[in-house]
Amino acid sequence: MHRREFLWGIGGSLACGASSLSRLGAMVPALAGEEPVTPDMVRFGPDMEPVVRWIESTPRERILEAAVDALRSGLSYRRFLGGLFLAGIRNIKPRPVGFKFHAVMVIESAHQLSLDAPPPDRLVPLFWALDNFKASQEADVREGDWALPPVKESALPPAGKARQAFIEAMDRWDAEAADVAIAALCRAEEPSEVMEVLWPLGARDWENIGHKIIFTAHAARTLETIGWQHAEPVLRSLVYGLLTGGPDDSFAPYAENRAIAARVRPDWAAGRRDRGASVALLETLRQGNAKDAATAVAEALGKGVAPASLWDGILLAGSELCLKQPGIVALHSITAANSLHHAYRASASASTRLLALLQAASWTTFYREGIRSRQGSVPDTPRIDRLEPDGAPLPPEQIFEKLGGDVVASARKVLAHPEWISDPAPFTSTARGLVLRKGNDSHDYKFAAAAFEEAARATPEWRGQILAASVAHLKSTSDPDSKLIERARAALVTF
Repeated sequence: MHRREFLWGIGGSLACGASSLSRLGAMVPALAGEEPVTPDMVRFGPDMEPVVRWIESTPRERILEAAVDALRSGLSYRRFLGGLFLAGIRNIKPRPVGFKFHAVMVIESAHQLSLDAPPPDRLVPLFWALDNFKASQEADVREGDWALPPVKESALPPAGKARQAFIEAMDRWDAEAADVAIAALCRAEEPSEVMEVLWPLGARDWENIGHKIIFTAHAARTLETIGWQHAEPVLRSLVYGLLTGGPDDSFAPYAENRAIAARVRPDWAAGRRDRGASVALLETLRQGNAKDAATAVAEALGKGVAPASLWDGILLAGSELCLKQPGIVALHSITAANSLHHAYRASASASTRLLALLQAASWTTFYREGIRSRQGSVPDTPRIDRLEPDGAPLPPEQIFEKLGGDVVASARKVLAHPEWISDPAPFTSTARGLVLRKGNDSHDYKFAAAAFEEAARATPEWRGQILAASVAHLKSTSDPDSKLIERARAALVTF
């Protein structure tokens, strides 16, 4: 056994402690039955395999109560989160990267919302995600019962050649060769080094309206929480998803933007905040094509504009699309930009960071045109940089009563609270509470987590606009409560 495999295998046991493992072992048979993990399925380490097993094999109608029993028996939050995520990795086919695979991608967003939820609600997002996984598992069974297979050990390239073998396989769109190469790379190199190879690949095409970079970012972020000892199966699933499709129109900006990036001044990351540059980029994103958008970013960087001001312009453009035409396409302009922004912040490579920024700008034009192709046109108004507050401030609860009607009017009510720029907690806590009561779709969680994070990162002068535009895809107090969440809360009462 490779040294890294050995350390990864025992890492969870050391962190958990023998007593916790013994409690978990005693708990599993009552919950999971005797269904074996067949030889054509990947196995996880001894710290996670029992958790994944009971999640996989417990019927959907009993899964919430089984989770309460597991938590009572000593299962930690981290292992609950990890077991749920890995159950999705093993059981849900990541092609296409979307649809039922949202059961995997939503878990990081559910976790993020749980971090700021009040104590009684902190398990609600994961309980919702648990039921969501069971629904996707049932769909996967109907569609052929895909499972992530074990690595073909005999085909692994040598450790010293794993990186090059992986890059070449990805360039050829060769899924079989890429699978064994990413496994070898995980065993040979440190997590940060592996992710440096994956970040550009997650960002290289827009197929599935940006879900490939969303999966890449959410996989990395979830592994940061549950432990990188679980990286190999997760990144194998990711690579299989990234190789969906092939070079097409959605791939074009990648090559062009790499060429543009090579011409940007070396010290582009150092610059001055410039409100005018944010507005200028916003205007380009309203009318220009993918190349226009990337060129505008490169020219602004060349003039000494700080990248943060350009991220502001990109997020403003996506937020404006949400106000103009709320729907699934506009929503992903925020969630994909959020994932590209995470890649930008996580990577230590200047070229990868610059590529993420350029791709975020180019892809925004794809979302705009995606709306046009669905709706026939994109309204000229509202213009988010000219949006004015409306009337006296209302309590957050009253603002959320009016959602679902005129979203622009609701956004203007949010702007009537200038104090939320420095402390958005009254707004975000109300919005989060409504998602945790009324959320019934993965996008309710994904959008809320992304929008709140980007608002916090934004330059303060634009934070209000980004928060205000988020009302287009948040829940209203008039929306019906989720029956599943009511059931989850009832199960948790006994915990």
